[in-house]
Amino acid sequence: MIDINELKFDEKGLIPAIVVDAISKQVLTLAYMNKESLEISMEKGLTCFWSRSRNELWLKGETSGNYQHIVSITADCDKDALVVMVEPDGPACHTGAVSCFENPLWESEERKEFSLQALMKLIEGRKSEKKEGSYTTYLFEKGIDKILKKVGEESTEVIIAGKADDKAETIYEISDLAYHVMVLMIQMGISLEDIHKELASRHVIDHKVKQEKMTK
Repeated sequence: MIDINELKFDEKGLIPAIVVDAISKQVLTLAYMNKESLEISMEKGLTCFWSRSRNELWLKGETSGNYQHIVSITADCDKDALVVMVEPDGPACHTGAVSCFENPLWESEERKEFSLQALMKLIEGRKSEKKEGSYTTYLFEKGIDKILKKVGEESTEVIIAGKADDKAETIYEISDLAYHVMVLMIQMGISLEDIHKELASRHVIDHKVKQEKMTK
């Protein structure tokens, strides 16, 4: 861990802070902190910035309720910029958008970005818009029993591939299983954030169990 006094604030006493969703890894906003706002952020575990337009401290969410709970703060190699990983209570942008970065400028056709969040959004769209000929829409139309049957079938395929020690086939089957589990999640109103929080809570429990064993 570095000391706050090692950071290099600019001539106005500010340092840029790139705020990123700790779960989705989506860049939420770019804001600025001074030493006081950074100290408040670390003390409260909530993002606090310096508003350049209002020339005052700004605790994100104080008026909107959209607090950003800090997971970690990391400085770059030059110690003149920060990445702040957060778990947000709501939208980061004043427009009501999840992220301030909502205006695509250019995208490579060969290297399109993939994310589980984008896949979940696509699957959710197939449920709400009922695209003709879509296998995903077909699953939603058939309902929970069909979805659960497919989850069971794909689980079996993963077991068979794993037992055969076939890595490539196991990767393929796990991907099929993951997709069908995500369909189930959308059907039941379960988000990736719900799973993330559950796994995070189990990590804490596991850590405590290990500590208890070590002290005995």
